[in-house]
Amino acid sequence: MRKLWLLRHAPVIAEPGLCYGATDLEAEAEATLAAAQRIAPLLPAGIALRSSPLRRCAVLADAIAALRPDLAVQHDARLAEMSFGAWEGRPWSAIGREEFEAWTGNFADGIAGANGESVRAFMQRAAEAHDEWRSGEGDALWVTHAGVLRAVTLLQRGIRCPETAADWPAGELAFGGWLTFEHPPAG
Repeated sequence: MRKLWLLRHAPVIAEPGLCYGATDLEAEAEATLAAAQRIAPLLPAGIALRSSPLRRCAVLADAIAALRPDLAVQHDARLAEMSFGAWEGRPWSAIGREEFEAWTGNFADGIAGANGESVRAFMQRAAEAHDEWRSGEGDALWVTHAGVLRAVTLLQRGIRCPETAADWPAGELAFGGWLTFEHPPAG
């Protein structure tokens, strides 16, 4: 069985409750190093190390590679968090209820924050990366975001795009935490 490891970045340096999907924020340095130190010794030799290009993930991936010189980081824009458009950098509490409900009422195809990304577009790019891993030969570690983790959870269940907000996976993976999925070898 091939294994896909999904590692969430460390906590970002920002006010609590901030909408920061595609915003390129830094993560806490000590928590980033601690996450790298926890996962690096567990990874198999030769695992493909891919990262969202956003700093909060890229710095963590670089820290893992520094601990594991046998691994090289590849940045992959498909692993970036969803863009929330005009909502980026605003507190979630400051986003009007009508505005938010307009998006969740058309969850698959509504555009987050008026000029952000639709869930369908986000899922399509996550699915491209996921399909590539499934058709590949080996294990992979993706250093990524909560949205991508949820998207892959759906993809593993065979769901290419949730139609309603209620279909989106609930729960939260801790910052610096990871989960894994297995898939039979290609061929």
